[in-house]
Amino acid sequence: MNVIMVCLGNICRSPMAEFVMKQEMPSWDVESRATSTWEHGNPIHQGTQAILQKYQIPYDLSKQSQQISQKDFLEADLILAMDRSNLEDLQAMAPQEALDKIHPLIDGEVPDPWYTGDFEETYRLVRQGCQEWKEKVGEL
Repeated sequence: MNVIMVCLGNICRSPMAEFVMKQEMPSWDVESRATSTWEHGNPIHQGTQAILQKYQIPYDLSKQSQQISQKDFLEADLILAMDRSNLEDLQAMAPQEALDKIHPLIDGEVPDPWYTGDFEETYRLVRQGCQEWKEKVGEL
């Protein structure tokens, strides 16, 4: 299963979701991407790193932000957006044949801790979403 987690900048929510899902589903190939190029090449936000460390979730310190590509749309089995704006951006960017792969991570919004400062709440919702998708899709 090839899964891509997506948020606006790929430094807070989507890398958090990437590494949480990798821990939940080690047999899956999980990556994260941005809808924008705003943070391109930047590392994972320190707040996200702190949450991952707090909950003992391994992560790749060399991870850098990158925008989702047309190749990503075609190769992914599942593309999970952190909020409605990300979902709409992905739907506008995706080729027609990839539209059915795009879904929200949760039923609702995963707030961006870049703006809220609440990495704990974001983590709680990311973990909930990852567990729900794990149950929905299961071990393939």
